[in-house]
Amino acid sequence: MQILVVDDSPVMRKIVRRTLRQAGFGGHDVVEAGDGVEALAALEEDDFDVVMSDWNMPNMSGIELLEEVREKGNQVTFGFVTSESTALMRARATSFGASFFITKPFTAETFEDALADTLD
Repeated sequence: MQILVVDDSPVMRKIVRRTLRQAGFGGHDVVEAGDGVEALAALEEDDFDVVMSDWNMPNMSGIELLEEVREKGNQVTFGFVTSESTALMRARATSFGASFFITKPFTAETFEDALADTLD
């Protein structure tokens, strides 16, 4: 299985990778992208099983990425790992088919709960 981690912070991408390992998903191939533009290019190059994206990023935000992915007909499992979480954000993400919404700070258990059905 392949996981695409999208965040403009290299440190946060590293934390997400570590938390995936701690949650028992260390055997999966993890690819990183620094923003929505890089992620879109990666999605055009390869097939991913899950996209874990930050919401606020330069160049193309996470929600803009999700909208673009869905417009292209890609139904990849897509969720957010973000420090912001309003009801409006969740509703917008859900309307485009987001599968999960993880709020920072998070734990390995949070990842297990969000990804268990997808990555088992």
